[in-house]
Amino acid sequence: LNILVVHLIMLKHASGLLNNTVAGFPDISAVTALDGQQIDYYDSEIKKLIPKQDWMKEFASEDRFKEYTEFRERVQQTNKINIRFIMEQFNQSHGVHVYQRMYGCEWDDETGESRGFDQHGYDGQDFIFLDLKELRYITPVLQGIITAQKWNKDREQLELLKQYYEQDCVDWIKYFLMLGKAALVKRVSPLVSLLQKDSSSPVECHATGFYPSAVTITWLRNGQQHDEDVDLGETLINEDGTFQKTSTLNIYLDDWKKHRYVCVVEHEGKTIQKTEEEIISNKSKLLIVQYSVYRVYSLAFPLHAEVSAKNKLISSTEILLQ
Repeated sequence: LNILVVHLIMLKHASGLLNNTVAGFPDISAVTALDGQQIDYYDSEIKKLIPKQDWMKEFASEDRFKEYTEFRERVQQTNKINIRFIMEQFNQSHGVHVYQRMYGCEWDDETGESRGFDQHGYDGQDFIFLDLKELRYITPVLQGIITAQKWNKDREQLELLKQYYEQDCVDWIKYFLMLGKAALVKRVSPLVSLLQKDSSSPVECHATGFYPSAVTITWLRNGQQHDEDVDLGETLINEDGTFQKTSTLNIYLDDWKKHRYVCVVEHEGKTIQKTEEEIISNKSKLLIVQYSVYRVYSLAFPLHAEVSAKNKLISSTEILLQ
């Protein structure tokens, strides 16, 4: 039994079409993430798949890594066609535009349950996604109707994708968990602080340095859960592979005097509570070290390379939108 109960492997291909070249931004990039940890990177400038974890170097030495890299190169060509087709649907002839595809699966290693997902976006908005329960594509925009109708007619490809997300994708999770067992099963508890600039500012409950990424931050008022006036930030990854997350409580000073507020952080079965007495403000003589953070804008996920229908599965994911 793995310590991590629910595992997530996620892939996002990001493709840009630029009217003028933008320095420092590749046309196409892709990254694989497993349980919130980046494990490889590829873009159209370096044209090479780079392992981002030490344990991925073993995978990089195998023959399948070459096939995996070649697949990224084929996707690069397919996405160039896709983004031009979408631009036509939106009556666009120039400008800077981004087409993204994110796909992968979650697997619960206790129950064996899994959930696949396949989502396409354009310029930051949803374009089309695969409903695996209904086994059909759905689009929230008029410009995606042509693509949805075309893809939904190809029942053979839909069945292949169903097999991929329900079986092959989970096989990849198991394989990578085996390769990176020591690194991926580690558990690191968060360092939790209550931060406030001054007495009239909101109070931030900041949890950082934890692994894996799943964490719950809630506020209690007089012992009862309090959801009002709370802004929950997104989970961000630190340079060392751990994570951080912030929940901000926006209340007036009088509320702190009338009620007792407690921040509760839950992570891997451990609960940490912080109260008003532990608030750190600018008046406190304490050095707070801020982690450098980067956002993963493009994620990628490989295809199964050991199934008999391998070539067909690979081609089934190189989807042309037109």
